[in-house]
Amino acid sequence: MDTLLPVRLDKKVESTESATSELSMTLNEPDLKAILESVLPKYLSTQVHKVFLESLASEYGARMSAMESATKNAGEMIKKITLLYNKTRQAGITKELLEIVSGTEAQKG
Repeated sequence: MDTLLPVRLDKKVESTESATSELSMTLNEPDLKAILESVLPKYLSTQVHKVFLESLASEYGARMSAMESATKNAGEMIKKITLLYNKTRQAGITKELLEIVSGTEAQKG
């Protein structure tokens, strides 16, 4: 599972003096609230868009795999049907030749 926001809010500050000194040493322009209000919606929409794109890529991969398998199966089926057709045609030709030869032999007597 991916982390949607790389923000940790569970950081505990031991004393208010260290928290005040930490905040006073950090300079954010514009203030932190304005930064979060402008960046957070864009970040969230980008992450959601990324998820949709990954889902779409997965679907295309599955479709491509299915079509490749169907093409392979169709090729094998065509080969089998062609072989069956050729064997049946060959048997018909052989039968006709035998009938002609038999008729010729019967007339010779």
